[in-house]
Amino acid sequence: MSNQEPSVESYVLLAVASAGYFLYTFSWFSLAAYLVPIIEDLGLSSTQAGVVTGAVQLSYIPLSLVSGLAIDRLGSRQSLSVGLFVIGIGHLLRGVSTAFTTILLPTLLLGIGGTAITFGLPKLVSELFPPDRSGTMSSVYIVGATLGSATVFATGRSLVGPLVGGWRPFFFYTGVAVVAFAGLWTVVSGQLWGRVETFSTRGDDQSFSVYSMRSDLARVFTHYGLLLLVVIGTVRLFITHGLSNWLPTILETRGMSPTLAGTITSLFILIRVLGIVAVPAISDRYGTRRLPIIVSGLAGAVGLIGLIVASRPPVLLLSLALVGTFVIGGLSPLIRAIPIELDGIGPSLTAVATGLIFTVGEVGGFAGPFLIGLLHDITGSFTPALLLLAVASLLAAVAGFRMDEPASMERSSTGPD
Repeated sequence: MSNQEPSVESYVLLAVASAGYFLYTFSWFSLAAYLVPIIEDLGLSSTQAGVVTGAVQLSYIPLSLVSGLAIDRLGSRQSLSVGLFVIGIGHLLRGVSTAFTTILLPTLLLGIGGTAITFGLPKLVSELFPPDRSGTMSSVYIVGATLGSATVFATGRSLVGPLVGGWRPFFFYTGVAVVAFAGLWTVVSGQLWGRVETFSTRGDDQSFSVYSMRSDLARVFTHYGLLLLVVIGTVRLFITHGLSNWLPTILETRGMSPTLAGTITSLFILIRVLGIVAVPAISDRYGTRRLPIIVSGLAGAVGLIGLIVASRPPVLLLSLALVGTFVIGGLSPLIRAIPIELDGIGPSLTAVATGLIFTVGEVGGFAGPFLIGLLHDITGSFTPALLLLAVASLLAAVAGFRMDEPASMERSSTGPD
């Protein structure tokens, strides 16, 4: 690893790539923002709506490890180009859907492209920045992702959709915009990549041979700390996608207008930025990863219970703030940064380790929206699902308690300020 500081071009590349993550989550959560009219137009049941809103996560389950292995060998730059292009195609195809199947399949395609973004960005950080900057730099692109989903909830259905004529043209035109951005990233990254100082490179043993890939998989599947991180990542995705996809609908069933429900959902997503920025910074400052995970899991459980019992707007907003700031916002950059810091994983296996987290984690990512829809069909209420999410948040706190501190954290906690 070089002793040089990251170049200006490194920050520019991270900023542009983070804009790509913005467009990915904007496209992804367009479906949740328009879920009520889509259900009505396509005649979907709540269970079918749960399947569609969980389809992106479903596509991650078989592809995450394969995507991680490929990105560790190809590098982040080309992976992000391909991923953004596929996302754009999938999203614009959703704009011409007429039934459950024709909206499900392009949503799965969008998720296939999304794996390159989810695992390519941690790899990009490991390539452009030293390991001791991984937590802070990971926060940058996660802020971009958060702003993308918040923006579509705030503006998609209430402002932009009516201007273009509804959800179908909205999906089509924004899909075209993502395809155009894929071309922009390809050009910009091609111009700047040769000027950056890279801090990790593809190892000599990281070929596409069966032995090389089998060796990488064995190392990640047998790493105890990483397996606990898989549990934490699964819980976070279970809560994140379950609540984010259904929150506007939950609020509308409580009598809120679509505009107010969309605004509150947007604020719920934006509050995550506080956790995304503050939690890893505090974690870096005090040299601990375990304690922030424990606190985040407990705070999320309290917030989810608050959503069940909330009868007044201040309690509802405080509960959403706890969930958004801690269990969704705070855990997100830590899950991506910790594999870089783990002995036996490190920068060379960052993408495949993150791939393992999301391979298992997106089972939770799919199960969250699916179970909320299923339980609502069975019980006619969202309370059982919210209680299930609260129990899951407690599980994340337990997993954090069982973790050992990464070696880099132990060194920083005993070193100078």
